[in-house]
Amino acid sequence: MNEDLPTAETPKEPSRANWERETLEKLVFATVREQQAARRWSIFFKLTFLGLLFLAIYSYFDLHWFGGDADAVGRHTALIEIHGSIESEGSGSAAAVIPSLNKAFGDSGSVAIVLHINSPGGSPVQAGMIVDEIWRLRKGYPNKPVYVVVDEICASGGYYIAAAADRIYVNKASIVGSVGVLMDGFGFTGTMEKLGVERRLLTAGANKGFLDPFSPQSEKHKAHAQAMLDEIHQQFIQVVRTGRGKRLKETPDMFSGLFWTGAKAVDMGLADGFGTVDSVARDVAKAEDIIDYTQHENLPERVLKKFGAAVGAGAIKSLQSAPAPLLK
Repeated sequence: MNEDLPTAETPKEPSRANWERETLEKLVFATVREQQAARRWSIFFKLTFLGLLFLAIYSYFDLHWFGGDADAVGRHTALIEIHGSIESEGSGSAAAVIPSLNKAFGDSGSVAIVLHINSPGGSPVQAGMIVDEIWRLRKGYPNKPVYVVVDEICASGGYYIAAAADRIYVNKASIVGSVGVLMDGFGFTGTMEKLGVERRLLTAGANKGFLDPFSPQSEKHKAHAQAMLDEIHQQFIQVVRTGRGKRLKETPDMFSGLFWTGAKAVDMGLADGFGTVDSVARDVAKAEDIIDYTQHENLPERVLKKFGAAVGAGAIKSLQSAPAPLLK
């Protein structure tokens, strides 16, 4: 009998080669699974990135699903929303309103443009640029009237814009008017004296410290600022008189900065009647379908603005040595 053959009492043990092969197979399979998982995650992130890129491009260029646009809707009333302060950013900025105006006027399907305004006022520069563009487009498209519908308030810079429209519609309780200009600030010289704080201001240019809040007010600077305000006020008055024409029933208080209810504004000729966006589109423009042309802030713009604000806030603040006039 061969003594090298295994017997029933001596179990056969796996060889060293079989153990190494099984271990190697496990390592290979684990590596393959990791590579497959990494590949799946890579595909997922690439698809996600492409999706976000597509949405950003869609938002930036104001594209439409299925390639449609407002022309495909047919005859309609074009709506542009102006809410909040008239300033360099937001729905009341010239950068937002002017492109919307051009798009609304240029659309072959729009029969009238409605500016839906709810604003307490703001920058005369932004308001002036919007007014100039409205007048330019009205000349280029004489058959497309511009109507303003006032929400809660249309005062100062908001009314500056409204005055350029063909007609203004309000609610009886709306706040309308405030044809005036202001430049506000604070003076801290008395407080600084009590606290023993000395103001050390160095300038190159006799008027560089114009209206510095920590220095005594100069009569020369005050007179110069008042002259600027009066000039802008006259520009505002001229816009109102040009836009409203013979409808105005001028009183000594009309251009004093006071404001009135919508009902009183109609009596004074500051507005033409009562209405909403829907009623104006239906009964005045005779185009009940409404298309919103308001330029809304998109994702790339929000990101860039946040980045730009973080980088440039200090520089901008250092350049603002005097308050800007406001239509409020």
